[in-house]
Amino acid sequence: MTETSSAFLSDALRTFRGYKKRAEAAFAQLRREDWFRLIDPEANSIAIIVKHMAGNMRSRWTDFLTSDGDKPNRNRDSEFVLDSSTTPEQVLQWWQQGWELVFAAVEPLTAEDLARTVTIRGQEHTVLEAINRQLTHYAEHIGQIILLAKHFRGAEWKSLSIPKGQSAMLGSAAELANKARRGP
Repeated sequence: MTETSSAFLSDALRTFRGYKKRAEAAFAQLRREDWFRLIDPEANSIAIIVKHMAGNMRSRWTDFLTSDGDKPNRNRDSEFVLDSSTTPEQVLQWWQQGWELVFAAVEPLTAEDLARTVTIRGQEHTVLEAINRQLTHYAEHIGQIILLAKHFRGAEWKSLSIPKGQSAMLGSAAELANKARRGP
């Protein structure tokens, strides 16, 4: 069990880092105004999604093992409102601070910690369940960020994975590389 638990923690960290990296690759393609654009009046901008994620990260990962993951000083509703003076630099600062808390909480965990109990909004979760909860939550928002960034950039968008129409070409390159490694 310990080997599987250790593998889970390594994979969770790899996944969190991957989410962060993919979103940052999308951020790098944004124009200043894209951070705050809405696709409709009820939608969230990329900046609002980041503000919400950072608020969630602050609440969930601060004192992760010892206090409820929904901190009494969190004002979730305010995460969906931006001050008119908000800048992309400020949004990126929220982003970095949030991820620092994630990694500071998850990196020191041990396989034995996964069975420990933490609370979120007064409900008990194992540490494993709490991590899975956040992996899922962040995946949803990273997908939203990428979708919005791609929408705003249109034809100028640089794919974060395999570009359309290039799957077969990349597949052939991978086959050739595998054959080269195996030899004649």
